[in-house]
Amino acid sequence: MIPDISTKLSLSAKSMKRSAIREILKLLKDPEMISFAGGLPAPDSFPVTEIKEISAMILETQGASALQYGTTEGEAELREMLLKRHNEKGLSVGHENLAVSTGSQQALDILSRILINRGDYVICGLPSYLGGLSAFNLNGAQMEGIPFDENGMRADELEKALKKLKDQNQIVKFIYTIPDFQNPAGITMPDSRREEILEIASKYDLLLVEDSPYRDIRFEGKEQKLMYEIDTEGRVITLFTFSKILAPGFRIAWILANPEIIEKFLMAKQSADLCSPVFVQKIIAEYMKRGLLEKNLVNTISLYKSRRDHMLGCFEKFMPEGVKWTKPEGGLFLFITLPEHMNADDLLELAVKRNVAYVKGSVFYCNDCGKNTMRINFSYSDPDTITKGVKRLAAVIKESM
Repeated sequence: MIPDISTKLSLSAKSMKRSAIREILKLLKDPEMISFAGGLPAPDSFPVTEIKEISAMILETQGASALQYGTTEGEAELREMLLKRHNEKGLSVGHENLAVSTGSQQALDILSRILINRGDYVICGLPSYLGGLSAFNLNGAQMEGIPFDENGMRADELEKALKKLKDQNQIVKFIYTIPDFQNPAGITMPDSRREEILEIASKYDLLLVEDSPYRDIRFEGKEQKLMYEIDTEGRVITLFTFSKILAPGFRIAWILANPEIIEKFLMAKQSADLCSPVFVQKIIAEYMKRGLLEKNLVNTISLYKSRRDHMLGCFEKFMPEGVKWTKPEGGLFLFITLPEHMNADDLLELAVKRNVAYVKGSVFYCNDCGKNTMRINFSYSDPDTITKGVKRLAAVIKESM
């Protein structure tokens, strides 16, 4: 007899949903499809020649150790380079504050596992990164969404929500925020708002998870302080990744946190994968030692800025009246808001038929709102493709209007 698998699944497994973004990415297999859906870095930004040479050198000189198991906290050479980079930027951190992870998505999952009990609340933005929402949901969290203004998560609405949850005797574990070029909205939180949010976290004795994958990809404007840098109480846990600044295929990221968090993080990571890929960590460490990371970042920033500018120009030229969009100072995404009566969820089917794809904005909202929004990626496509794609998308929106 074939078993009824549904009766064998855990509560966590039963709550799982397919990622809307992963499903959309399957459309890339169609050569006629123009996809603005994925958070994909441009292949033009990948330093293939340098990585090829460094890989060969490491196999020649460190082959045995490069192909062996490594330490859970990360390879010593890489950790040293990461600490050096942070310290040079004025951030005082030591080995006890840093751990390497297999992508920042693993970090989000592990943090969820060590911090969340089923039924606990997590505070997140409206909208917020789908991968974070998925990790929190899988580990049993309930989510309270806080609306945005032009400066990101609203401090007054945050305070109101926390007071309500406290009056209801609900347990809130942490605030999740993406303060630099937020995914999906593209908004950057100014220092003043970061300080407000941290003051509220302190008042309600909460941790704060600062997801920072895009911080180094700034095109213009003033760099804001990391919330980790502003924090004086050890409340902030900050996530970084090489996926957006070097190569997503490496699946290497790192977190900064107080030593107690790092210790528990490493214990949980040992049960997840024992260690992150040693060979790749050694490649990145050597790449950084040669000063190539900063050099390549200059090229990446220039490339993405030109693509953002081109897409914004196409929006101005082709989008119908009533459509609004953000103008990010960096990162990979902008966010479109349609007139309130329109539904971007329904519009997606028509867009796909016209060979253009986006991510419907509603998947980034924990409260089932955002039906009239969509996320657009500008980093992956070349200018000609952007022009064609925006024309197709604008035509679909006009027709639906």
